[in-house]
Amino acid sequence: METDAHDQRTDTVDEAQLVSALKAGDDAAFETLVRTSSPRLLGVARRFARNEEDAQDILQTAYLNAFRALKKFEGQSQLSTWLHRIVVNTALMKLRTQRLKPEESIETLLPTFKADGHHGEQFRDWSVPADALVEQAETRATVRGSIAELPAAYRSVLLLRDIEEQSTRDVADALEITPAAVKTRLHRARQALSTLLRRRYVAMGVTSPAVAASNN
Repeated sequence: METDAHDQRTDTVDEAQLVSALKAGDDAAFETLVRTSSPRLLGVARRFARNEEDAQDILQTAYLNAFRALKKFEGQSQLSTWLHRIVVNTALMKLRTQRLKPEESIETLLPTFKADGHHGEQFRDWSVPADALVEQAETRATVRGSIAELPAAYRSVLLLRDIEEQSTRDVADALEITPAAVKTRLHRARQALSTLLRRRYVAMGVTSPAVAASNN
């Protein structure tokens, strides 16, 4: 998991003073908050969105939700952690609004097998967890790009479990599905991500994430 995901302070300014100013409606405080937190929070939104427009929309909506809920913020967690959670929840709400659209199939990204039970394609072991791959600067962009190609229902489970490190129960509650469904989708999402990574690295002429990292 990325070290700057949601465990750093919003800025070098005193957080208690910033929160107090925000609750008082200080425009300068709002500008400071947006200026210092937007780059990191936009990165969070991009994980869940399929394009830049959706990511920007998620971030703007998240700020509105945060501003409306400021009075309820009691400082039990860092402001940056609180904002991070709001962005993730806003992204999930946006995904829920897309449920009426035809669900993308993940079948073409799952492993295929021959009649003798062997894999339909030959490849090296790609069992490196998604969060570990994202932590490697050399592979981060490739992994993120591959995750973005997953169907929304599977992408959200993978992000919440492997990147956000939420429990199966928390993911099930957030997505309004059963824990069993979370486990099934996560397994299939990891398989699909493996396929996408293999395709990308084969196109680059390498055979594994480790080789890709060593070539940088």
